[in-house]
Amino acid sequence: MSLRIPCRLLLAFAALLATFAAARAATPDEALAALLTEARQHCDQPTDRLERILCGKPLRIGVRDYYPLFGTRENGTHVGYEPDIARAIARRLGVEIEFVRVNAATRIPMLGEDRIDLVLATMGHTTQRDGQLRFIRPHYYQSETVVVGPRALRIGDWNDVATRTICVTVGNVSNAQMVSHNARLMLFDEAGVLPDRLKDETCTLAAQDDSFFAYYFTDPSFASRFEQKFGFAQVPWGMGVARTGSDKLARALDLLSQIFHRDGTFLEIAVRNRIRTVFLEDQQRIWQRPECNTTEGSTNRNCILPALNLELAPTPFAAWVTAAEDWSERRLGIDITLPMLKTAPAFSLFLNGVVNTLILIAGALAATFAFAIVFGFSLGSDFRPVRWLAWLVTMTLQSSPIVLTLVIAAAFAHALLPYSTGVALGASILALGLTNGGNAGQAVSEAVISLHHEGGEKGMALFVHALGRSAISIVAFLINAAKGTPAASFIGAPELLGALTDVSSFSSGRATTYCLVLVFYTIVVMIVVWACGWLRTWLEGRQVSA
Repeated sequence: MSLRIPCRLLLAFAALLATFAAARAATPDEALAALLTEARQHCDQPTDRLERILCGKPLRIGVRDYYPLFGTRENGTHVGYEPDIARAIARRLGVEIEFVRVNAATRIPMLGEDRIDLVLATMGHTTQRDGQLRFIRPHYYQSETVVVGPRALRIGDWNDVATRTICVTVGNVSNAQMVSHNARLMLFDEAGVLPDRLKDETCTLAAQDDSFFAYYFTDPSFASRFEQKFGFAQVPWGMGVARTGSDKLARALDLLSQIFHRDGTFLEIAVRNRIRTVFLEDQQRIWQRPECNTTEGSTNRNCILPALNLELAPTPFAAWVTAAEDWSERRLGIDITLPMLKTAPAFSLFLNGVVNTLILIAGALAATFAFAIVFGFSLGSDFRPVRWLAWLVTMTLQSSPIVLTLVIAAAFAHALLPYSTGVALGASILALGLTNGGNAGQAVSEAVISLHHEGGEKGMALFVHALGRSAISIVAFLINAAKGTPAASFIGAPELLGALTDVSSFSSGRATTYCLVLVFYTIVVMIVVWACGWLRTWLEGRQVSA
């Protein structure tokens, strides 16, 4: 026992000296060396990720593997600007490295779940993300979002993309800005598919970092067909660590980033990977200045870049929604997020989605009933050309998937009229009405033919009786029309599913968002079923009266 106390005192004294030396060190290099020395003294009980890494655990770095020049995978090896930065960090720390594949949607959650120690994955530093992770300063790159499309398409600014669909990746920091300018979004998990979707014309426009598209514009065939329309949202890229348990790791990476800028390490790696170096050249000049080349340079506002401010205006009841989320997690153990109720743009999308969905459902029900009558009596007509034409249309509709019918209806509508919310909803109502009305009309025609054979009734009496006899089928396809309305989002109709998909493109809580969609449609369909039950009773009652 007499020897153990002095040993502990010596260790504590050494740690104190190391901490004091780190605080008094004149250069980032000296501060980093002192910090690493101090961290290695806690291997028996590591409390920070830096201590854990320095004491034998690999440094787990989340990188992308399909972002040309910045992070790809070739023959099982991670290559590009960011993997090379990761290796430079590991060499300077003297640790092993473990690459973990991430994308825009998973990189922050995986950090919070302690599945990785560091995110180094083309991540823009925004004020919105500051609450989710701790960004390393100074930043290691900078980019802006660009809208890319066919050369023949005239797109000059935001006014030209309103109501158009733009293909984007989930989690892109600029998605909210696009939605706020009334652009519709088609979401993809990986940026790597965007050029191919432009080529096969799945996407007319695509938006992503200029650094991403820079590689593809080196391809003459791609550059001859597409061009950059305009850019926006210039954002610095930052490495990120977890907000808890990573204070020392963050400090070490801050110091390393200063050193890598000052000594040209970032610049050398960029040149080796053939990416633009204007930003890095400017940063090297900044970090070689005496006022920045200090232990506190990463907090000096004259040296570091501000995060891009993409904070969205909150709703008047955002605080209550947050309180309700916290209560649910604390008391019920249920983690729910309601982003559509927290910000003004998201809430506006949500309300418009609800209204448009109700319009769509009402229109689809009316169109289905109307087409059921038209097809029913056309198929049961004594005039053969009318009967044959109705049969041909009905068979075509029955053989076509609803999504294909929606696409064809939208193509015809857009050929005749410029895109608008009304045009998209109208095309969807027409497609849903034709598909379900054609099926219901077949049941009506069978009732008409049957009544013809039975004889006796003619004119309006036959009409009413046939509707009553086929009431069950009519009601079934009315319900089917209501259930099929979410498919309208496929052609850009701004109903609730499409609206909440846009919301989830720039906010968290995708699971809760889509559960809400399920609940909403379940309630709506239940109301439609109740109303259709009343309609069936009424039709069958008219049959008795007739």
